[in-house]
Amino acid sequence: MPTPATARPASSMTTPRPETPTRTFEETVRASLPPATVVLHNDDVNSMDHVVLSLLDSVPELEPPRAVEIMLTAHERGEADVITCPLERAELYRDRLEQRGLTATIRR
Repeated sequence: MPTPATARPASSMTTPRPETPTRTFEETVRASLPPATVVLHNDDVNSMDHVVLSLLDSVPELEPPRAVEIMLTAHERGEADVITCPLERAELYRDRLEQRGLTATIRR
């Protein structure tokens, strides 16, 4: 039996806590910054090469094969999703595409 000098006070004893799920950084960002999708629309003015180069210059995350796929989808279906990201970044990418003469919108 512990003596009063060696006994731990009740306040220092740890009580089991229920497990709380931890959020990853990406989950926290997604929760605070809802995603938005940049949509490229087909047009009859710009060449296919111009569209691909504009996509690559405007959206740094894109690789050339993906840019070609987006251009072809927009050409065949009238529109194509470019990227889904936080709204502020989506607005930047949309503005860059529009500055290069393309038609782009944001869908939330």
